[in-house]
Amino acid sequence: MSLAEDFLVHDDLHPIDMAETLAADHAWEFDRLTDNQIAMSVEGLWRTYSLTLAWSPQDEELRLICTFEMEPPAPRLPALYDVLNRCNDQVWAGAFTFWAEQQLMVWRYGLSLAGGQYAGSEQIGRMIEAAITACERYYPAFQLVVWGERDPAEAMGVAMAEAYGRA
Repeated sequence: MSLAEDFLVHDDLHPIDMAETLAADHAWEFDRLTDNQIAMSVEGLWRTYSLTLAWSPQDEELRLICTFEMEPPAPRLPALYDVLNRCNDQVWAGAFTFWAEQQLMVWRYGLSLAGGQYAGSEQIGRMIEAAITACERYYPAFQLVVWGERDPAEAMGVAMAEAYGRA
């Protein structure tokens, strides 16, 4: 029986329950913070990413944020924001932002489930996969801009369609 069928049979369609099951199935470290929120760690090629999924019943929205630490020197912030804009121009779902106070690079995505819709396990899995894929794809560009002092347009040349192997 598939994961989605298992949830349908048991009449349990809470998106955070499904995210918890996905985390357990993938052996990701996770912590169920509340009934409507889960935090997990997912190992990528470049680093470990922190993901949080939160269900907002009032807004009928499932929100995902994926973060990793980045401590750019202040003089490199304009270049970092430039490369962030270039990255966001290339993606269709989700967006990067930099939380300067927390020194975190953040990938954000919200899935509207208005009108009683629900997210299946495949959809939640795809949200997580898309977040990790985006972070893996653009991580080298962020590093080149911040630490390699490369021009943002030049740094975008390393952003591949998919990340394969290790550099």
